[in-house]
Amino acid sequence: MNARRSAWKTALGVVLTAIMLFPAYWIVNVSLTKTSDLRASPPHWFPWDPTLEGYQAVLRDQLPNLGTSVLIGLGCVLLTLVVAAPAGYAIGLLHLRGSGTLNFLLLVAQMIPAVTMAMGFYVIFMRAGMLNTVGGLIIADSTIAVPFAVLLLTTFMSGIPRELLQASRIDGAGVWRTFTSIVLPISRNSLLTVSLFAFLWAWSDFIFASTINRNGALIPITLGIYHYIGNNTTQWNSIMATAAVASIPAAVLLVVAQRYVAAGVTAGAVKD
Repeated sequence: MNARRSAWKTALGVVLTAIMLFPAYWIVNVSLTKTSDLRASPPHWFPWDPTLEGYQAVLRDQLPNLGTSVLIGLGCVLLTLVVAAPAGYAIGLLHLRGSGTLNFLLLVAQMIPAVTMAMGFYVIFMRAGMLNTVGGLIIADSTIAVPFAVLLLTTFMSGIPRELLQASRIDGAGVWRTFTSIVLPISRNSLLTVSLFAFLWAWSDFIFASTINRNGALIPITLGIYHYIGNNTTQWNSIMATAAVASIPAAVLLVVAQRYVAAGVTAGAVKD
């Protein structure tokens, strides 16, 4: 009975996994399909006569855009950590006045639609002269990552044993020294989790990029993909090849940092 139940659950898990991964398979399938075969009816479920012209177009046209996306992602990670780590420390361990209200405001900030925020950023950046700049896009993307990062780091840091903080004060460490020498090393998993989510948000952003950086000298890969969409023709194999290549860094990061993300998300959920 147990073996039969286990086999049923395994089969169901395989089916659900296949359904969720089918869009990724279709991206790869279309990226390897010739333009003349894209309108075949019924569609080709497997690239019987594969071509690499889509990937050749990516290597020819999109490498600068991939570099820009990496720059924006790393900038968003850096800005998020610089803001969120001290904020989480102050809210979680220094018992600042109004910390409960601040946590509520951070939750509300995560509920604001990105489209609404993009319109506001457009007006602000236009007056500040930051339209079509990488720096402006980094700031905009960080507004999505910072509230989540502060809430996660606050939850973890509030669970750090107070004995460690008291011992550091006895040894003569001030607030800042305690933060850099005790709190940050202990919070490694949470910091890695925050960094990963911040990078992925910036990497996959389209709304902010299309609103405030459409005509910039440096554009991310999410805008570069529109290079293959014309008024009369659409190069679907190049589009899907670009999507496949752009998915590789995110997939690699998730696989490499999987155990750190699992530890960072559950950290602070249970207190002794």
